[in-house]
Amino acid sequence: LAALERQVFDFLGYQWAPILANFLHIIIVILGLFGTIQYRPRYIVVYAIWTAIWVTWNIFIICFYLEVGGLSKDSELLTFNISRHQSWWSENGPGCVRKEASMSGLKGLESHSYVSVIGCALEYRYIEVMHSSFQILIALVGFVYACYVVSVFTEEEDSFDFIGGFDPFPLYHVNEKPTNLLFKQTYL
Repeated sequence: LAALERQVFDFLGYQWAPILANFLHIIIVILGLFGTIQYRPRYIVVYAIWTAIWVTWNIFIICFYLEVGGLSKDSELLTFNISRHQSWWSENGPGCVRKEASMSGLKGLESHSYVSVIGCALEYRYIEVMHSSFQILIALVGFVYACYVVSVFTEEEDSFDFIGGFDPFPLYHVNEKPTNLLFKQTYL
């Protein structure tokens, strides 16, 4: 549900890289749930590997919005340089008042307007950081759960008895030799 919520807000902000990452995340989560229900440890392992990638992606998003290491929140990196859109939260955050001023004096920009945002209770970059932090927390819980489920499934596979297949003295064992040969003493 958290991934779907994040997907909606990334669609509203036309952030194409997060949209693709969220879509892939939703597909892999469904695959992991299917693997859990159908006792398919390989699907769960795929989910566990994906959670490591997902944590890395969310750390990148946190660094992007906090402008760590030369990244800039004003760059068009998340929109693949297709548009100049930003996070939906930049104009619609809690307490934000959006003011538009038309730019009719400039030729070719009659339909465009200048948008200024004031009075935000929380900057949009911190909202995005909180979203990513929450995703990391959920992914870490999912990773631990996936590892646990895979270990339970593989233990069940190892302990299954194929009518005496793994036991050294199975219950349904037929002796190949007569009993008198089994008790015969061997002389050196």
